[in-house]
Amino acid sequence: MKRILLLGATFGTDNMGVGALASGAITILSRRCPDAEIFFLDYGAHTKVSTVEVDGRAVQVPLINLRFSWKILLGNNVAYLLLLAGLRRALGLRLPNRADGANRWMRSICQADLALAVSGGDSFSDIYGLGRFFYVYLPQLLIVLLGKKLVLLPQTIGPFKGAVARSLATQLLRRAALVYSRDRPGVRETQALLGHANGGHKVRFCYDLGFALEPRKPKGRSLEEVAELTRSGRLLMGLNVSGLLLMGGYGRDNAFDLKVDYRNLVERTIEFLLERENADVVLVPHVFGEQEESDSVACARLHEELEKRYRGQLSYLRCTYDQNEIKYVIGQCHFFVGARMHACIAALSQSIPTVGIAYSRKFLGVFESVGAGHLVADARRQTAGEILELIARTLREREAVQGQLRDSMGSVKRALLESLDEVA
Repeated sequence: MKRILLLGATFGTDNMGVGALASGAITILSRRCPDAEIFFLDYGAHTKVSTVEVDGRAVQVPLINLRFSWKILLGNNVAYLLLLAGLRRALGLRLPNRADGANRWMRSICQADLALAVSGGDSFSDIYGLGRFFYVYLPQLLIVLLGKKLVLLPQTIGPFKGAVARSLATQLLRRAALVYSRDRPGVRETQALLGHANGGHKVRFCYDLGFALEPRKPKGRSLEEVAELTRSGRLLMGLNVSGLLLMGGYGRDNAFDLKVDYRNLVERTIEFLLERENADVVLVPHVFGEQEESDSVACARLHEELEKRYRGQLSYLRCTYDQNEIKYVIGQCHFFVGARMHACIAALSQSIPTVGIAYSRKFLGVFESVGAGHLVADARRQTAGEILELIARTLREREAVQGQLRDSMGSVKRALLESLDEVA
């Protein structure tokens, strides 16, 4: 029985984009390799087992929990495991039992046949800082040091602003068995980074794993909240508000070099959709939780400030949803605007006309892969007026856009399953 490790995506996060990647990967692997054992290899204080439903079958996915901590001598600290892996290589795979064989995390990793890295979709890069880069890089380095087959599943590779990240990433990519980019320009850029003789030939295109995620109707109070959204009979416009963009990036210093004031853009978008189109608008989080970058916090604050002005037509999601449920909620919308890319993928994959508010290059490549590149508004280069004009134009052409998406989504999902046959 094949044992497969999945790196860089679990369900232990408030970010439903990461959950979408994890669920999409497990769905594809379970369909293509139904007898495989799948494990998460990721960070966590404790081991646990996640259950994913795939075609009516419950798939159990245990977590092999690493630690990313200054407590170097923890048995599962990624730095300690890297030290053991380095000693294994230096001593020809021979280490005293107590140092290696007795380490259950090392044993579990060494028993695997294949490791698949998702890197949170866009974290194999230093645009979020070197700390985030090392967070996803070190478990992958551990895999190659142990001589295991590493495949990078569809993701955005780079960009790399600094020489350190670029050099380390290049060396790791050269040692990977296969590298998938979720956009075609990324294939060419990664091939150029590696060079044909050093691994450029093993770079492939594949659609984002989020397109394989199945929507699931929520239950209880969450379902009641969803039913309330469509009660008026008016068009329902979904607006995903990014808490990360509202705070100006992790450094709170306009880290993504946006040309627009994002807060102002959000307010103008709400005003346009409500006053000009006479629609209902629901503020949709895709990162939950109470941390400042949370979309839930951002949506609640905006609603509190604006509800008196738009009473009865502006709402926000108060309940917490998992990645499948939030996709179902997004599927109730007639039109969608989002700044979290997997919120946009949830809409596009259900043939909902969607405008993506881009803060990095990943948006354009993914939208272009499904023939929707013209629906990307680049907040780094365009003014608020230009972005609002794109939203207005897409609304006018809503039926045509929806038809184009319906024509393409079936083939996108089939191709996504087939593209990873080489891995399976």
